[in-house]
Amino acid sequence: MKAEQLKGHLDSLILGTLGAGPAHGYAVIEELKRRSAGAFDLAEGTVYPVLHRLEAEGLLASTWTEASGRRRRVYRLTRRGRAALDGGRREWRAFAHAVDAVLA
Repeated sequence: MKAEQLKGHLDSLILGTLGAGPAHGYAVIEELKRRSAGAFDLAEGTVYPVLHRLEAEGLLASTWTEASGRRRRVYRLTRRGRAALDGGRREWRAFAHAVDAVLA
């Protein structure tokens, strides 16, 4: 699935991925791909700018860690991020219900 098809939903998808716990950027990309059975196979150039923007907006916080001699930035939801995720879930359910009602 192309990034432009996800417009308006990518923030919620990334927040949802981090809802399970902190992760570094590449792990976020892999988890999106895994959970979507490969439908969301997104490039780093698509995901990393969103991670940085969500952090700037106060929805994520990050810390640097080191693993196997490599520094990695690990992201986690903030309280505001958790609230945004909850709101995104409600909005998605309402949207999906409305689309289903029209298409059914």
